[in-house]
Amino acid sequence: MAIAFDTLGYSKRLRSGGIDQQHAETHAEAARDFIMAELVTKSDLAAAVAVINLTLTLRLGAMLAVGFGVLATLMKLL
Repeated sequence: MAIAFDTLGYSKRLRSGGIDQQHAETHAEAARDFIMAELVTKSDLAAAVAVINLTLTLRLGAMLAVGFGVLATLMKLL
């Protein structure tokens, strides 16, 4: 999911702080291209958490099934 980044507002803020226009615009574009691309959105995080929850649930289910299988085998042998 793309995040809107106001490069014009960012460069204006840099210019008001004393940075010349060319440097401010270059810095704003670099921030958009390199920093904003690495940010995680809430929906990205929610999707990752859902996958992790599913994986953990499946692992727990598999461990319980194996445990009950071993227990049933041991009870038959004794």
